[in-house]
Amino acid sequence: MKILLIEDEAALRTALMGSLKQAGYLVEAAADCAQAYEKIGLYQYDCVLLDLTLPDGSGLDLLRALKAQKSPAGVLIITARDALTDKITGLDLGADDYLIKPFHLSELNARLRAIIRRRQFQGQQQIMFRDLVVLPELAEVQVRGEALTLTKKEYDLLLYLLANPGRVLTKEAIAEHLCGDAVDAADSFDFIYTHLKNLRKKLQEKGADNYIRTMYGVGYKLSHE
Repeated sequence: MKILLIEDEAALRTALMGSLKQAGYLVEAAADCAQAYEKIGLYQYDCVLLDLTLPDGSGLDLLRALKAQKSPAGVLIITARDALTDKITGLDLGADDYLIKPFHLSELNARLRAIIRRRQFQGQQQIMFRDLVVLPELAEVQVRGEALTLTKKEYDLLLYLLANPGRVLTKEAIAEHLCGDAVDAADSFDFIYTHLKNLRKKLQEKGADNYIRTMYGVGYKLSHE
């Protein structure tokens, strides 16, 4: 899952990035509005952690920009402001939740998980697709009741496919989802083929054949048949 952290306080930004990466998220950061506008204009995210008070503008304006772009990202406002008007404005603009500094990292992670579940999987505690069952809270995958062991990238790839069943995903979209803005430095997308090949093989070994279809010249999709 890919997170954009928009926070101007360097120490807090570093601490949050470390915690989120340890929790298994792919995290990118912006220290001000200018950096944030650039990132949301170029990349897609599963969730945006948004500080309202930034040195060169308002986080509420960034929220308006996200909604104007019809971004599918969830938005969690994190701010030292505790004014009721700011909270109401943020929620009215489309933010999913609101967290006042200081907060516990465990609470932040719990709220993030809840937002992503609501956004991508309608709040389901478990995701079911044909013979697959995924338990996001535990990062566990089962095929016909048997545990499926995946690497972090394979698991993230599977969740991305499950969030877009039947939809063709280009290799560029998959690469960006798995690597974030670091994909700009990639010489090729060979690593995508490797992850897809390994994921397919592991699914097939559990009897889950033909789940991932190649749409030649276009991309890949998770097949219902």
